[in-house]
Amino acid sequence: MNDEKTMQIFERAPVHKAVLQNAVPAMAAMLMVLIYNLADTFFIGQTHDALQVAAVSLATPVFLIFMAVGTVFGIGGTSVISRAIGEGRHEYAKKVCSFCMWGCVAVGIVLSAALLLWMDQILGWVGASADTWAMAKTYLTIVSLSGPFVLIANCYSNVIRAEGRSTTAMMGQLIGNLLNVVLDPVMILGLGWNVAGAAIATVIGNVVGACYYIVYFLRGKSSLSIRLRDFTLADRVARSVLAIGIPASLGSLLMSVSQIVVNSLMAGYGDMAVAGIGVAMKVTMMTGMICIGFGQGIQPLLGYCVGAGLWDRFKKVMNFSLLFSFALSVIMTGVCYLMTPQLVSAFLTDAAAFEYAVQFVRILLTTSFLFGIFYVLANALQAMGAAAAALIINLSRQGIIYIPALFMLNAVMGATGLAWAQPAADLLSTGLVIALYARTVTKLAKPGAPQERGA
Repeated sequence: MNDEKTMQIFERAPVHKAVLQNAVPAMAAMLMVLIYNLADTFFIGQTHDALQVAAVSLATPVFLIFMAVGTVFGIGGTSVISRAIGEGRHEYAKKVCSFCMWGCVAVGIVLSAALLLWMDQILGWVGASADTWAMAKTYLTIVSLSGPFVLIANCYSNVIRAEGRSTTAMMGQLIGNLLNVVLDPVMILGLGWNVAGAAIATVIGNVVGACYYIVYFLRGKSSLSIRLRDFTLADRVARSVLAIGIPASLGSLLMSVSQIVVNSLMAGYGDMAVAGIGVAMKVTMMTGMICIGFGQGIQPLLGYCVGAGLWDRFKKVMNFSLLFSFALSVIMTGVCYLMTPQLVSAFLTDAAAFEYAVQFVRILLTTSFLFGIFYVLANALQAMGAAAAALIINLSRQGIIYIPALFMLNAVMGATGLAWAQPAADLLSTGLVIALYARTVTKLAKPGAPQERGA
């Protein structure tokens, strides 16, 4: 898609068409991420060994840290590039894209090495027991080999949307995740490799997904660049990407950290409780991931409107997006609540683990209808370049609010308190993001700002 066609969609297309054309591929991509995240647990569950489910539940948040770091470059790069394109600064956009590529390579290697060096300490932190230790270690050792590829795949599934190629961005995730889902039953059940099979399938899926994006750039089909000669730390490239990317990634990073804290505290109630909370979080992700995809999908559109000064269009996009995403999250929450026993039974057969999971799912779903509003507003802050506000939001929902709530509610209510901590954090963080969005948009969209040039 050339720049003229991108401008046509971002600036002149009807609002509902512009939103859905950008959001639907992103939602589809996140749906594949959801399937990818569910696949390991689902097929491990078919072994009817709840201890293996618990081991994967313990290891997954550690691996997700790699994906969270990829969003530093992905979300940060998307925000900077979309605004640069809106301002007509195409060479600068190329420099940002190249910085994201080589930043992923360097940081990915460092993270992989760190995971391998401190593996035993990490397993102790996440609450691995004598029964789950060896399996969790096997999983993490294997997936650590894909570090740079995980970062690249997660980065460019976002960045490519900044030039209007939502479908291309989706395809990389689609191919990698589908491959992982196909390989899971073959390696876990067919070959009998169990946890090791799940890890190998994950590595292959991420490597293939990353290679798809690399080949896309090397074939010259993009107006952006990953060439080393375009890499630079000058012109505020690194600072601009990290100022948005770090706050944005903190939400994902703290999500991983908080899951590690949950698992560690839940381990005090036994391995079946760990398996139960792990499955409950997977079920709740069915609403969360779709809403995350919608929010990420509209971010480049909002960023373009900000860069081009199209505040009337920005407000119309936000109004439509908030209504659509709220309806979506309400429907998804209702479906998950009604089908809770059936969904849980797809992962667990052990009676104790099943009982824990059903109870935890219904607690977590009490506030998941707010996800649509939260993620649209959070991505709008990132699109506006509101680094401080984005930082506050991402620190609060999964860190400042949630982690202390885990310890307090665990002390008061025990295992159920650990589950209720997330709804409490959801309510408080949604109120906070509404306030910060209202303040930011009022400050930026001052009277006399340039209005729309298109219909």
